[in-house]
Amino acid sequence: MAQKIGIVWFRQDLRLHDNEALTEALQYCDQIIPIYVFDQRCHQGTTRQFGFPKIGKFRAKFLLESVEDLRQSLRKLGSELVVRYGKPELEIFKIAQELKTSWVFCNRERTQEELAIQDELEHKLWTIGQEIRYSRGKLLYYTSDLPFPITQVPEVFTLFRKEVERAVPVREPLPVPSSVPVFDFDLDIGTLPTLEELGHPEFESDVRAVLNFKGGETAGLDRLRQYFEESKAPSSYFDTRNEMLGSDYSTKFSAWLAQGCISPKMIYHKLKKYERQHGENKSTYWIFFELLWRDFFRLMAKKHGNKIFLRGGLREEPNNSLRNNRQLLQVWMDGRTGVPFVDANMRELKLTGFLSNRGRQNVASFLVNDLKVNWQMGAEYFESQLVDYDSASNWGNWNYIAGVGNDPREDRYFNILKQAKQYDPNGDYVRYWLPELQTIAGPKVHRPDSLPPEELLAQHITLGSGYPKAMVNMDRWER
Repeated sequence: MAQKIGIVWFRQDLRLHDNEALTEALQYCDQIIPIYVFDQRCHQGTTRQFGFPKIGKFRAKFLLESVEDLRQSLRKLGSELVVRYGKPELEIFKIAQELKTSWVFCNRERTQEELAIQDELEHKLWTIGQEIRYSRGKLLYYTSDLPFPITQVPEVFTLFRKEVERAVPVREPLPVPSSVPVFDFDLDIGTLPTLEELGHPEFESDVRAVLNFKGGETAGLDRLRQYFEESKAPSSYFDTRNEMLGSDYSTKFSAWLAQGCISPKMIYHKLKKYERQHGENKSTYWIFFELLWRDFFRLMAKKHGNKIFLRGGLREEPNNSLRNNRQLLQVWMDGRTGVPFVDANMRELKLTGFLSNRGRQNVASFLVNDLKVNWQMGAEYFESQLVDYDSASNWGNWNYIAGVGNDPREDRYFNILKQAKQYDPNGDYVRYWLPELQTIAGPKVHRPDSLPPEELLAQHITLGSGYPKAMVNMDRWER
């Protein structure tokens, strides 16, 4: 009897635990060819409208580390990861055609670019009598378990949350296979590209970064272990989640979730174990709450398709007062607006590829509501810069801030000074990222423009020279 040969196409599920595509392939196939393709369009291309590198250096490095970790993990199970650089629909088809495989197993993606790739590969495979078998791997919940079809997912998060919490249990994560049968073909396994070959110079991480985001399942599971087993941080998450300094004020799982190095079901499993040992409270519930938000954004992307990327968002109501102002955008990106709380956050993002959720909301609101810049420009910059970029979450959050999402609240305006005083009351975060203001003690650092000239002189600070003058009237936030 002829052996059944399957390709497992790893996409944004770079892990062995809770990997449905791999698990299904092991059930059907005698030989398995794991493969990852670095899509040249992502690494050479730019964002939709405004020309940022589609994958910036922080995510590119994280991705390389994740693929290398997956290769090493597969080798420990007796297998090997085939690596290619090019177009997945062509590279995978060539191997499928040459080796006469039976199926390609992969995780289904739902946004336009990923859909086009998988549809093209599926069409090519049909021409040679093969097919794709799709799996799910991005969500906490299986869509088949939800109490409504995708087309009827509630438009408001609170309604979605109540329906899901009431009716749907979270499944257990699938185990890591004990072995993966090695393929016996004369097939070039390929080498991983270097960061320079992906278009970025080698770099050292900024020592001020809140965490060393090392890519891969191994590092992701280690972060899970550290957070849930070595710290008591989950029990205080609700109170600390809006802080801005330190490694444990929030879970910091997002980068590993975005590349599928850890599964949301595994996080939930670890969370429940923690609650059994240390007790449930509002903080532990809020970690689950954040996973629900992630599912909600992804389901909205499935339901509404490209609307999340369009200027009018889910409401199809563009704000015509916003302009494509590249000069203002650049000042914002560089953290040179003269508003310390905004600038500190933007410097952190520029230098580390990461930003707290509180910081993301504030800088997004400032760009849209104070500078009147098209929100899509900010969303594309985040897409390029963030180490933890996730399409549905990023664009869903920008829809939300820009007032074009499905949130019933019309006004998403953030009073930046009020936010600064609430979440950085002593100015420590601002001084951490703006060394030119580090001589200003206490909360006064949030308003250097309000200090007497003699005090600025004594601190060796000249507004407009060492640190820029505020490009907006900050008095508005004091009223």
